[in-house]
Amino acid sequence: MKLDHVVWFTKRTPEVVATQYPGTVVGGRHEQWGTYNALLYLQNAYIEWLAIENEEVADFSSHPLIELLKNDLATYGEGWGTLCISTDDIQTLNQKLERMGMHTSGVLDASRLTSSGTLKKWKMLFVDEKDLTDLPAPFFIQWEESEQSRRLALRAEGAITDDRDAERILECGLVTREPKRTLERWCRILGVQPEDQESLMLNDVRLRFIENPDERNRMHAVVTGQAE
Repeated sequence: MKLDHVVWFTKRTPEVVATQYPGTVVGGRHEQWGTYNALLYLQNAYIEWLAIENEEVADFSSHPLIELLKNDLATYGEGWGTLCISTDDIQTLNQKLERMGMHTSGVLDASRLTSSGTLKKWKMLFVDEKDLTDLPAPFFIQWEESEQSRRLALRAEGAITDDRDAERILECGLVTREPKRTLERWCRILGVQPEDQESLMLNDVRLRFIENPDERNRMHAVVTGQAE
C-alpha cells in the first residue's frame, strides 16, 4: 500500500483552483455524487481539491467521502479533509478489516468523467466512522489501470509536468484528540509498525499524529519537497 492522494475540501470551482496553484489541472466531475475536482500530480501522490457542483445531487448522496465533505464544509469551511491509500487487492483488504472487527462500507465502484471526456474507473473502501468530530481513518482505492499506465497517460495529457514530477509529498500532519490511540489504530489498519511514539512511515511518506490544538481534528498540514 502507498499514499495515493490527499484531499482538500473547497467551495472554489476547479477552474479557479487551477489558476491559483501552478501545475494544477481541472480533473472532472463525479456525476453520481454531484461533485467535481482539481488535481495536482506530484511524483509519489497527488493533491485533490474536491468541491460540490450540484447541491441537489450531493444532498442525497450517502457516499462516505461526500458525507465527510458536506460535514466539514458546513462545520469548518475549507481545509484539509482526509487522505487516500492505494491497494492492489481491495477485496482482501475489506475482508481483513472486517476480521479485525471493523465495520466498512464494503467495496464501492466509482468513476469520474474527465474534462477531456474520458471515463476513469476505480474501487473504494471506507472504514465506517460514527464520530466525525475526530480524525477519520484513511480511505482506500484500487484503480482500474496500473499506476504506470495512469501516469504515462497523464504525462501525455500534460497533467504531469517535469517540474511537479520532481516534487513529492514527504509528510502529512494529522490532528486528533488521542494521538497514541489513533497511531495504534492506523498501524493496525495499514499493517505497519510505528516509527516512534507519534508517527508511522508508509513507504516514503511520514504520517505524524498531533494532539488537537483546536477543534478541527483532520489532516493539518502536507509537507512537500524535491525528490532526492
